[in-house]
Amino acid sequence: MPHARPVPKPSERLPHARPVPKPSVRIARPDEAAALAALSRPFVRSGALRERPVSLYAARAADFLLLEAPDGTLDGCVGLRAYRPDAGQSTCERPGVVYNFCVAAHRQGSGAGAGLLRAVLATARAQSLDAVFTATTGGAGLFLRYGFTRTTACRAPRSWADSLDPRRNAQVLVRRW
Repeated sequence: MPHARPVPKPSERLPHARPVPKPSVRIARPDEAAALAALSRPFVRSGALRERPVSLYAARAADFLLLEAPDGTLDGCVGLRAYRPDAGQSTCERPGVVYNFCVAAHRQGSGAGAGLLRAVLATARAQSLDAVFTATTGGAGLFLRYGFTRTTACRAPRSWADSLDPRRNAQVLVRRW
């Protein structure tokens, strides 16, 4: 049996080995609208996100969760908007929409997107939303891993579904609990 190397006690660890500060998730402020637009811009250029004016980010700042690096850099964002039930839908169901979900290129593949998605789902549950919808032009893998399923736009809040551009060929997904 090979000799196992003992784990050093905290007092024996190297003095320069400090824990790396973790990014935090928080609600955006209206004065961060330009930063939200800048973070989203590469995804707008690629066609993954719709272009939104800075004024919309300012007006809906409270919709957005931000992934903020310890140095204050914004590394990701996601919006969550609650909707009233449409006519003909159960008045018991409170739907929401996850939108403008993006993670800066240097943070992709690091778990940052999963962390943001977990945070927005926790926020949706805290707001007593029964279902959240989203639309993606990507592969949808992250959403599917977190319990979203494919659906049709006709099941989503009408005003949001009507705003989808059919030329983008986005997949509509829903997460219920």
